[in-house]
Amino acid sequence: MTSTLLGNNISEVEVTNVSKHGFWLLFGDEELFVAFSEFPWFADAPIRQLMHVELPQPYHLYWPELDVDLAVESIRNPQAFPLVAHY
Repeated sequence: MTSTLLGNNISEVEVTNVSKHGFWLLFGDEELFVAFSEFPWFADAPIRQLMHVELPQPYHLYWPELDVDLAVESIRNPQAFPLVAHY
């Protein structure tokens, strides 16, 4: 999440909902679904850790407590990124 000083929240990425199948990210004006079947390293993560997502660079997401980096494009089109890390 990103915000500015003086109380103006300009969140650029936010987890908006979590289900047993995955979670939704609000990225700018786009909502993306992150399926646990496609991104299994999130499946057992506590909600607090899922919610702590950062945008260190445009179109690059980072969950520091989970040490997970993802390109936004890999969420939009997971079939184009066939290499999945196994844990």
